[in-house]
Amino acid sequence: MGAYILIAKESPLRLWGLTPRERVRRLLDGKDGNRLVDRLEAVPDDGSVLLLRGDYLADARTLRALTQARNTVLQAPGPHGPVTVAAHVPRPVAPRVLPILTGDAAGAALPAGITIAVAEDLAPPFQEQLRKVDPPFVLPINEATRPALERLLFGAAYKGITDLVTRFVWPVPARWGVRVCARLGVTPNQITSLNWLLAGGVLLLFGYGHFGWGLTLGWLMTYLDTVDGKLARVTVTSSRVGHFLDHILDLISPPFWYLAWALGLHSYQPFLLPADLGTLITLIFAGYIVGRLVEGAFKTLIGRFGIFCWRRVDSYSRLVIARRNPSLILLTLGVLGGRPDLGVEAVALWTVLSALFLLLRLAYAAYLRLTSGELKSWLTEVGQDPSDRSLAVRWFASGSGRPPAGGGG
Repeated sequence: MGAYILIAKESPLRLWGLTPRERVRRLLDGKDGNRLVDRLEAVPDDGSVLLLRGDYLADARTLRALTQARNTVLQAPGPHGPVTVAAHVPRPVAPRVLPILTGDAAGAALPAGITIAVAEDLAPPFQEQLRKVDPPFVLPINEATRPALERLLFGAAYKGITDLVTRFVWPVPARWGVRVCARLGVTPNQITSLNWLLAGGVLLLFGYGHFGWGLTLGWLMTYLDTVDGKLARVTVTSSRVGHFLDHILDLISPPFWYLAWALGLHSYQPFLLPADLGTLITLIFAGYIVGRLVEGAFKTLIGRFGIFCWRRVDSYSRLVIARRNPSLILLTLGVLGGRPDLGVEAVALWTVLSALFLLLRLAYAAYLRLTSGELKSWLTEVGQDPSDRSLAVRWFASGSGRPPAGGGG
């Protein structure tokens, strides 16, 4: 049975175009039986109520965890001590707790049997889906904190372990793009639809040998692909159809781009591999498929998490493994050097080496699983040693959940 959700002390300030009420509605209303209500009298006597302060921002994990954590009060640090910002309690108890949230009964004792929690008690810092460590947060919303909160939400939407272009080049331009799209009302599904058109354009341009223009569209697509996912998360507008179309496009477009590239070559002179173009394309498709299968096998059968989250070396490898963006770098270098044939040859070689690396990692993981038991991601241990400020921690595990400046009660 879901919870009835009542928001108190609502704030009119918008974060990425959404008021706190609208954000909560998109995150929780209608999900798992939860229902947003406007007054306490709308809740039946046998129901449970999730009371939320609308002038505080809680991350999605914390809110979802609260819907399951009954008889729980959530507190956040304030300038004069802990501030009660949410509570999930039975309907008969709610009238006694609500004034504590609103400040009308400051200092009043909580009813017996209520557990006091902070965000870290409710949600783990490791997020497997986004491949990063990101502590949950609950922070005040006001004019002073709004810019930092928007940066925080954007950072929370960004994957921690990804390719080097997405990790080091796109963050700032992508934030600009997300801001423009949010202001103009552009939806993630519209960007996904545009990306399908761009992918088709890249295919045609490569096939006719127009590599420069094809790369221009290809890089634009990779940028919009980053904007797409972040926009969906910060505006809470993701959909199953959009996610499916985006995932399928990411999955199938790269190898067919390389095939079109090979078809568009006017000449080919082997340099890195003693192979003709047909063999190169076969190697690319085979290596690409093997790599994807290894990732699926590791997550499904061995680690129960992504292979790039296993050890630090695996996280580093994700920066350059033969996926779309690293391969586009090789193709771009080939064109800039006047040897587009060498570009696709480099992609073939790197794809094969990447597949072999992943196969070796899978075999080693299977051996350890059989001999030593369950595997753990290195990200689950981040924070146990506060002095660990290694490059891997700074690059892949530094969470975005940092309190912004200008906090308040």
